[in-house]
Amino acid sequence: MCGIVGYIGTQQAAPLLLEGLTRLEHRGYDSAGVAVLGGSGIKVAKKAGRVRDLTEGLPKRFTGQVGIGHTRWATHGPANDANAHPHTDEAQRVAVVHNGIIDNAAALRQQLTDDGVELTSDTDTEVLAHLVARSGADTLEGKVRDALAAIEGTYGVAVLHADFPDRIVVARNGSPLIIGVGEKEMHVASDLAALVRYTTTVAHLDDGELATLTAGGFTTYRQDLSTTHKLAEHVDVDPASYDAGEHDSFMHKEMQEQPAAADRVLRGRLDERFGTARLGGLNMDARETRAIRRVKILGCGSAYYVGQMGAALIEELARIPADAEAASEFRYRNPIIEPDTLYVAVSQSGETLDTLLAVQEIRRKGGRVIGLVNVVGSAIARECDGGIYLHAGPEVAVASTKALTNMFIGFSLLALQLGRVRDLSIADGKRLIAGLTRLPDQIQAILDREDELAEVARTLADAESLFFVGRVRGFPVAREGAQKFKEISYRHAEAYQTSELKHGPLALISEEVPTVALVPSDELTDRNVGALHEIAARGGPLVVITHEDVDLGDVAALRIDVPRNERELDPILLTVPLQLLAYHAALHLGHDIDKPRNLAKSVTVE
Repeated sequence: MCGIVGYIGTQQAAPLLLEGLTRLEHRGYDSAGVAVLGGSGIKVAKKAGRVRDLTEGLPKRFTGQVGIGHTRWATHGPANDANAHPHTDEAQRVAVVHNGIIDNAAALRQQLTDDGVELTSDTDTEVLAHLVARSGADTLEGKVRDALAAIEGTYGVAVLHADFPDRIVVARNGSPLIIGVGEKEMHVASDLAALVRYTTTVAHLDDGELATLTAGGFTTYRQDLSTTHKLAEHVDVDPASYDAGEHDSFMHKEMQEQPAAADRVLRGRLDERFGTARLGGLNMDARETRAIRRVKILGCGSAYYVGQMGAALIEELARIPADAEAASEFRYRNPIIEPDTLYVAVSQSGETLDTLLAVQEIRRKGGRVIGLVNVVGSAIARECDGGIYLHAGPEVAVASTKALTNMFIGFSLLALQLGRVRDLSIADGKRLIAGLTRLPDQIQAILDREDELAEVARTLADAESLFFVGRVRGFPVAREGAQKFKEISYRHAEAYQTSELKHGPLALISEEVPTVALVPSDELTDRNVGALHEIAARGGPLVVITHEDVDLGDVAALRIDVPRNERELDPILLTVPLQLLAYHAALHLGHDIDKPRNLAKSVTVE
């Protein structure tokens, strides 16, 4: 979750580190810091707050052509100057930045204290700096290896040592690190966003792998120091895609990019002749596909909720039992891995640690797992047997919008392909393909009504608590809507099945508690409208997201009509207005939309 950057070359490191950290603030923004290594040794500057606060307070003579930097999402200790990274040993000969959690930090801190070391922070990371400094190895690589051998947990680390001024040593176990190859310079970062301005030639470290960076190149190796001979590859990415451009926030930009993103994920994947999808990346032939007897979807947060939408699609179209489960809980219940079950891991970044660990558990037990991920070359993509790349483009805002939309479309394609090798007719296949091709324009039609939705959002923003309700296909949409609202408006938002209101939650309905209700035109419309009457009868304010042909009767409600598609595909069109409601509520309340409090993009700790 934290952001790591590093540079070694012929330029002054500090400006490059600060620019990189600015691009990584979505990964953590409690505090930030940099360390540079020059002729007078290691210099460190760090500060609680944003990168701009660090930049404003940076000493004027802060020079060195080697450096590392960090932006923090707090795990051990509050956000203050002392707990900010980089951390050093007592002599300030070693500087370390770290992403992850050291599980045995308490024992190591006690051991260091007993040995007379005076610790200056509450963090787990500080022990790494002391362990590196205390190693008796002759090389920096050996010192880092010794330090890592003593810790238990996850890490992405970068290490400077004043005795080895020509190198940075980095290591990965569970937290991403990417090496960037430049002209007589090398970069490292936890996210491609910090690299693309300088290079698009990169190498991804694998778990258990270390690397030494010098100005002239890099070497990768295992913990026994045997080389792994990793090669750098070119990534096709536009640096401008990491800029907000004319938009006030990345979230607004990414919402507006949804029509184009939806078009990209569909391109080349629709087979109109046979009414099916072309998903060669699954690496399964028709016989293997037909042998699947169950589908289990794993994700966290919004990826979990869209996984529930996907499970409903698969059951409805392919008639295969399917369900979604929070990846963060999956491996801790010692799951039964079945050979005829297809497991699907969903993650925007492809680095979500809970999901990655679930994938590794499935693979360890011999299961088949595919990924729905947005980042090419990410850890989950590399671990899976196959998958569907989302092609949403870089997503920077913490609250996922365009990636979530493409996840839903990815599930639609998967359900279509699974269905067509079973009992889904070619006519239904062609019907769904026609519906999928309509989605980009229909999403645009919703976005074009932003001003109208902004007015509705302002009426919701002042409520301390809200309900989001939906039934069957609409319930995971309600869960995603509540998630977005709580993430960025900081209002308490809770999702329920509409049918469950009378079983308890109706007691909370009042004039102060509005309900956002999803009422599509489907087989449950009459029952949904009946529930609206129950809410209205108790004085509850209502916002209803529905279709034009739905008759709400005399229910007093703010009504938002969305375009109709095929009923299986309607959930994503019901989701888009919820993004805009959350966005404009947060905007009305004056919140930092891209960097909501206590959260970060790409959750790479358990």
